[in-house]
Formats: sequence, C-alpha cells, structure tokens
Amino acid sequence: MTYFSTKNILRAQARSKKAFTLVELLVSIIIFSLMIVALYKSYSSLNMSNNTFKNKSNAIKTIELKKKIIYLDLLLAMPKNLVYLDKDTQEDIISFQTTNSIHKRFNPYVTYIIKDSVLYRLESLSEIKTYPLDSSFNGNIDEFGAVDKFKIYESKNKKIESYLVNVLFKDSSRILLKVNVLSQKV
Repeated sequence: MTYFSTKNILRAQARSKKAFTLVELLVSIIIFSLMIVALYKSYSSLNMSNNTFKNKSNAIKTIELKKKIIYLDLLLAMPKNLVYLDKDTQEDIISFQTTNSIHKRFNPYVTYIIKDSVLYRLESLSEIKTYPLDSSFNGNIDEFGAVDKFKIYESKNKKIESYLVNVLFKDSSRILLKVNVLSQKV
C-alpha cells in the first residue's frame, strides 16, 4: 500500500513547478521584442541626428575656412594695389598682391573671379591684368563654391585702407567681413 503524505504531495508539486509555462514564455518573448524595437528606433534616431550634426558642422567649418582665407588675403594685401578687372553690379573680379599664400608662394598675386556663378581664387607669382585669362596662366585655382553675389567695397576714408567683403553663396550662407589692410610701412 502506498502511503501519500501531505509532505510528499507538496514535494511533488514543487518539483513540477520548476519550468515556465508556454504563456509565460510567450509573454517574455513579446516584452523582449518590444524592447529591441524601441532600442533600434532610438539607435536609428541617434544616427540620423549625428549625421545631421556632422553635415552642419562640416558646412560651418568650410564657410569659416573660406572666410579666413578671404580675410587674410585682404588683411595682408600690399597697400594700394587692389585692381578691379571687371566691376559688375553683382560680382567683382579683383586682383591684388598679398603676403598670404595657401600654396606656399612668396608674395603671390591673388585674383578672385566668378565663372558660371562659381567663385574661384587664383594664386600665382605673376600679376593677372586682364580677364578672361589667357592660356599662359601659371598658378593654382581654388574653387570657393556657387555664389549669387561677390562684391568688395572700398572705404572712402583715404587714411585707412579698408574693404567690406560681401559674398552670398547659393546655399544661402554668407560671408560679410570688414577688413583693414595692415600697413607695410614701419
């Protein structure tokens, strides 16, 4: 005769209760799936915002570099040598000698021209006196980007040589600088 005590019945029930039921397993899988979906969405959103930040940061860095080059070109320009090759209402074509060089030249001539609505910076050792350029140009050409407007205004004050630079790019970014030329006199 088998004798079942209450103690033995409770032990048997405790042993059979060690595993999860199918419903508990399905609920845990659904909760885990929802957490993974939420994490993926936040990761994707973070990547999109990082890309946006990176693009904006690169655009600011690019415009600041262009601003620095134009500023140093005019700041270190030789006194009284800015020549307008063509003076239009929206865009100027200018040439001058400066001590600023981005291509490691000594006192280069720098010319800013616009061709097909794109601003270019030309740097060479020889002076450019006419526009359009002839085939004998020997120098470097740097593209500054598509522009709507490029104007340089001279100061009316004859004691201080200064310029106001206004560049409006097609992407709506703008460079607006006032530059006082450093005097080469000691």
